[in-house]
Amino acid sequence: MASDSEIPGDITSLLQRWSGGDTAALDDLVEVAYKELRGIAGAYLRQGTLQNTLQATELVNELYMRLAKQRSAQLSDRCHFYSFSAMLMRRILNDFSRRAHAQKRPGWAGGRIPLHPDLAWIDAAGEEMLSLDQALAELEFLDERKVRIIELRYFLGCTNEETAELLGVTRSTVDRDLQFAKTWLYRRLHPGS
Repeated sequence: MASDSEIPGDITSLLQRWSGGDTAALDDLVEVAYKELRGIAGAYLRQGTLQNTLQATELVNELYMRLAKQRSAQLSDRCHFYSFSAMLMRRILNDFSRRAHAQKRPGWAGGRIPLHPDLAWIDAAGEEMLSLDQALAELEFLDERKVRIIELRYFLGCTNEETAELLGVTRSTVDRDLQFAKTWLYRRLHPGS
């Protein structure tokens, strides 16, 4: 039962309950965040990424299944929850990309599907998603915030302003980090270009 200081449905309090072992809190958490997560997934997929083969509801449902498998979720607040969700969505899309690539038949004439207009040089339906995942892991070792910004911006569909608010930084910091991260990723994925 929520204390007087807690707001029913507050993501932070639900995360605390879930971290404490209350598995029912995950259901409440997903219920509270579902509309926003589905809206984010829908916006992301409407940008052209896998829209003909993957639905927003499927992406959010798969996210829920992966959250439910977490043994010790130590997510402290709304920002951490959405960053973690972005990482899981990235993994889901990578897995989907692997399966789609493995099922391609000889002579398949599928075209490139850009990850996002700002990252048009990454094919979301190809093996570049696997390379992107590896590059993001390398960048995360160097600067975790830049990876969170990429995840929030391009995987969850947040605006620069929303990303700044979630991370507790200024919009100009997000703009600078985003430009650096995009350049770093391009050079990492296209050496010699």
